[in-house]
Order: sequence, then C-alpha cells, then structure tokens
Amino acid sequence: MAKHKEGGSVQAMPNVVPLTDVMLVLLIIFMVVTPMLSKGVSVDLVMTHNPIAMNEADKEDAVLIAVTRDGKVFLGTTPIPPDQLPQKVKDMLATQLDKTVYLKADARARYERVVEVVDNLRAAGVDNLGLLTEKIREKGSAGSPTG
Repeated sequence: MAKHKEGGSVQAMPNVVPLTDVMLVLLIIFMVVTPMLSKGVSVDLVMTHNPIAMNEADKEDAVLIAVTRDGKVFLGTTPIPPDQLPQKVKDMLATQLDKTVYLKADARARYERVVEVVDNLRAAGVDNLGLLTEKIREKGSAGSPTG
C-alpha cells in the first residue's frame, strides 16, 4: 500500500505562457498595421497660431502632395518629379467631386521648391489648394511639458 502525504502545501503558479502568446500576436498586428494608418509621406508641418482644420485631407480619395525637407515631391506615397505633377493631378481630379488638392510641406523645405509645386498645381487647373499646417503649442498649455 502506498502512503499519502497528508497536509502538503499547495503552491499556485500562474500560467503566463498563453498571456505571452496573445501579447506577441497583438504586438505583431500593431507593427504591421501602424505603417498603413499614415496617409502620404511623413513631414514636419509648418507651425502656425491659427490653423484651419482640413478634415477632408484625411479621406481615402483625397489628393495629397508632400514636399520633404530635402526637396523631394510625393503624390500620396509615390515620388514624382514636379514637372510630371500637372498631368497626374489632372488625371486624379477628373474622377473626383471635390477638386481640392492638399499640400503638406516640411517646415524646413526650400521655399522655391514649394512654390514650384504650387505653380505646377495651378498649371494643372487646381483652383482649391489646401496648405496643411499644425497649431503652435503655447507654453503652459495642456499636453506640453512645463519646466
């Protein structure tokens, strides 16, 4: 006959392996999806005191042009030479109801490059041009570090 040990202590050990598996899957999903959430090319927008909210620029079919710090021009996420911009924009606007083109230029981009892009857009017949900017954060406002 086997003897059973009476009064043994029970130790509860949480099983964290399923939790770790779920967290790794979520991490991978966020790493894959996050780059797809940004529309267009990332630039440091010009700061202004009174920006105008242009929520239409976030729409899926919005025509968005970016000028980066080093002077490269992008139509959406595709690099494009500025001289090819008028024809491409004409083609894109032909099927759109809203004929507004949104331009986001890096704050440190050369002014002459931005003017060149605007001139090319005007040559394409664009009458509504939205210049995207960000609001200057005031010292002591919520969200900005004080010190």
